Amino acid sequence: MSILVRPAERGDVPALCRLRAVNAERHIQLAPDIYRVPDGEAVRRHFEEVFAGGSKVLISVAEVEGEVVGMAELVLLAEPPDHQILVPRRGAEIHTVVLDGHRGRGVGAALVAAAERAAVERGVSVLYAGIFAPNKDAVDFYSASGFGPRGILLSKEQDVPSVG
Repeated sequence: MSILVRPAERGDVPALCRLRAVNAERHIQLAPDIYRVPDGEAVRRHFEEVFAGGSKVLISVAEVEGEVVGMAELVLLAEPPDHQILVPRRGAEIHTVVLDGHRGRGVGAALVAAAERAAVERGVSVLYAGIFAPNKDAVDFYSASGFGPRGILLSKEQDVPSVG
């Protein structure tokens, strides 16, 4: 199986939307109280805006036999401001999706490698892969690519009164 990883193009928007929906459905199975299927039109607009220019999102796609079967989104983050205590380092979040039937065949690894190269070209020294803890497959996948724990992210749910 030959995997072609390339920068995403405007013509890939329908495939990117499909990948986002598939990823949402997979995550809803893990935690329906946290994840949702986003509005399809909002997803399409997001990807169209990425290709319009000026976005801090870089997208690569993986093709197998001419079909887009995966994507990696690299979301560039702002450096900590001067008043913060963190050492300034350029960072980015990485989000990887591979269609079922193509997982475990090197597609995700090829996408991560391409995203890492794109990050280095832009001066990004730290990549973050936010994973919902019970998602063992994602933890194993990113761990195999060299990702490891970096601190602890704590959260607290709050009751927020409805507006309006």
